[in-house]
Amino acid sequence: MTARRSPALIGVTRAPGDKSMSHRAMIFGAMATGVTEIEGLLEGDDVLATARAVEAFGATVERLGEGRWRVTGQGGFRTPGGVIDCGNAGTGVRLLMGAAAGYPITVTFDGDASLRKRPMKRVTGPLADMGARFEWQADDDRLPVAVSGGGLTVIDYVQTVASAQIKSAILLAGLNADGVTTVTEPEKSRDHTERMLRAFGVEVGVLPMGEGWKVSLQGGQSLTGTAVAVPGDPSSAAFPLAAGLVVPGSVVTVEGVMLNALRTGLFETWREMGADLTIANRRMAGGEEVGDITARHSALKGVVVPEERAASMIDEYPILAATAAFAEGATVMRGIGEMRVKESDRIALMAAGLQACGVKVEEEPEGFTVTGGPVRGGATVTTHGDHRIAMSHLVLGLAADEAVTVDEPGMIATSFPGFVELMQGLGAIVETGDA
Repeated sequence: MTARRSPALIGVTRAPGDKSMSHRAMIFGAMATGVTEIEGLLEGDDVLATARAVEAFGATVERLGEGRWRVTGQGGFRTPGGVIDCGNAGTGVRLLMGAAAGYPITVTFDGDASLRKRPMKRVTGPLADMGARFEWQADDDRLPVAVSGGGLTVIDYVQTVASAQIKSAILLAGLNADGVTTVTEPEKSRDHTERMLRAFGVEVGVLPMGEGWKVSLQGGQSLTGTAVAVPGDPSSAAFPLAAGLVVPGSVVTVEGVMLNALRTGLFETWREMGADLTIANRRMAGGEEVGDITARHSALKGVVVPEERAASMIDEYPILAATAAFAEGATVMRGIGEMRVKESDRIALMAAGLQACGVKVEEEPEGFTVTGGPVRGGATVTTHGDHRIAMSHLVLGLAADEAVTVDEPGMIATSFPGFVELMQGLGAIVETGDA
């Protein structure tokens, strides 16, 4: 797939449903008793893999229309008939492991080649401390793994790195443990699990502690089916908004974007860089604040991104790095070692891709610095099938002097189905096929 220097991007569009909330809506709906009606579900490959998984666990899953799904839960998980293949979904497999650990069942989890490379001990470690059993089939930190659940004891877990996936897995397991399960975070991670569990009728306690908080829930609580409206994903909205910032003359509006304060670190950073970014029509949807965000072409300046902001924008550093390539001066991004264990080593791949396009990058173990200036482009970028690496470099290509090609664009469908059509609708020159 190739992106070429484009005329001004103009238009109003809508981001696909938030991926984090879409996974949770499916999983919680399957754990619940009764019917859960979901609107705005992200119909990307990752979420569809989670939908197939919860069906295998005994829920009835029906697609009613675009983004509209119905999940009928039986109040728990039963032993599935075969292996649960989570595809590329890191969120899906880690949350499903936590949920499954609470039931007296045995299940094997697996995924694609990319997911098989991602570490799982960070989640299975605390779940094992609660009493779940894990049988690793190849490597004792990588899929595939068989999980045997039930009979859990509670845990008081202190995170060293803020991670919504670890927190959520422990809380979901804790629903079926005897007593109060707590997770203490030094910095706040995404709180979609706490918010959505409340919508399903679960009492969740949140106690502020310094820069972080202690989250707790009493075991034995049951979930009741409910209606879930999934807002637009800020991580996906970032790509058309970034294009609006870097392509001269552009004015791009993305409607219905989630504005949860734990997800808007990128927007704060862009504003500090001088971005003309405005938010209108703030309202509530699915228990979350949403709004319509407009990005206008801006003269950006490099900044030092506060390390404590990392948890609120860990998935957005690739697109931040792409926009930083057009900023005056250096943008310093540190404290983001977590990027090296995402779908790929995102620090290494972004650094290599930007350098191939003529951008000055200094890579460090826990971060990197991008110094902006004229962006030559003219490269074919290796993405290792990582959707965010691919989309970030395609946005770069829209404002670079020469076209930018990405080698494995197929994985974009995991998180942003319709990305190419959306960008073309704004006026972007994005072509599929050989350059």
